[in-house]
Amino acid sequence: MTIHRPPDKAAPSKDLVDAMRAFNRFYTRQIGLLDEGLLKSAFSLTEARVLYELAHRDGLTATDLGRDLGLDAGYLSRLLKKFERLHLISRAPLVSDARQASIALTPAGRNAFAPLDKDSHDQVAGLLDRLPASEQDRLVKSMRTVQRLLDDSAEPKVPYLLRPLQVGDIGWIIRRQGLLYAQDYGWDETYEALVAEILANFVKSFDPKWERGWIAEREGEVVGSVFVVRKSDQVAKLRLLYVEPSARGLGIGKRLVEECVGFARARGYKTLTLWTNDILTAARHIYQTAGFKLTGEEPHHSFGKDLVGQNWDLEL
Repeated sequence: MTIHRPPDKAAPSKDLVDAMRAFNRFYTRQIGLLDEGLLKSAFSLTEARVLYELAHRDGLTATDLGRDLGLDAGYLSRLLKKFERLHLISRAPLVSDARQASIALTPAGRNAFAPLDKDSHDQVAGLLDRLPASEQDRLVKSMRTVQRLLDDSAEPKVPYLLRPLQVGDIGWIIRRQGLLYAQDYGWDETYEALVAEILANFVKSFDPKWERGWIAEREGEVVGSVFVVRKSDQVAKLRLLYVEPSARGLGIGKRLVEECVGFARARGYKTLTLWTNDILTAARHIYQTAGFKLTGEEPHHSFGKDLVGQNWDLEL
């Protein structure tokens, strides 16, 4: 895979390159890629990967395999001829193009692949089994991050999902909001303290009939959240909308606000209100698009900055 660097970005430092090379050496040792035969089998890593593709996908041609696996056409041709001599694959001309052949595993090929597939599963399960469940989850999430960052084609079929609050979410949201607003706007720790106070009160006095929290999750990571809090029988408050920078542009903020509006209407509230600051332009655009109207604003000094606070209302 070729990684194209934007012209305004500096080349990675030698320390970063060395760290990534060290990881590559470590991981190849962990899963035995340096062994002559993968998992003590008769197959090399490349041969095993071709068998895997043929076992899990139908109608593949040599062109498909070469393109998807990045294999040299001559090398792949020799590998497939070897598989034919061993009676592991069969070929059938494509109806749409007789010049190309669809390649499939024979029963012998599936029998040869089955123990390799099981041994690979067992090897990875053994690596994970060294770790407690929480660390297993952390490791797999880190691997997904590597895949997402290095492979532009690795976008998930479902860009995100919304779910209810779970244990651990509150602490995560407090930390992430504190960090993000410090990084983006230079706000100090008093904002993090405010978030902690709001969410502590939400948990302590939570009334599921009138209140709700939504978590946006992407590839197992929390990437956004929002809350509806009861202010009175007639008025609900939308609070603490945020979306991680890595997940912006997917419509998560808009979707979270829509969930709040739908919930408030279903519960019979007459007004959904919120407080924000004028520098939060992306959030304000979402609120305006959803139909919120600016009802007042006032300068204030908070979180170490001079700000302009705004009140927005949506009549339901």
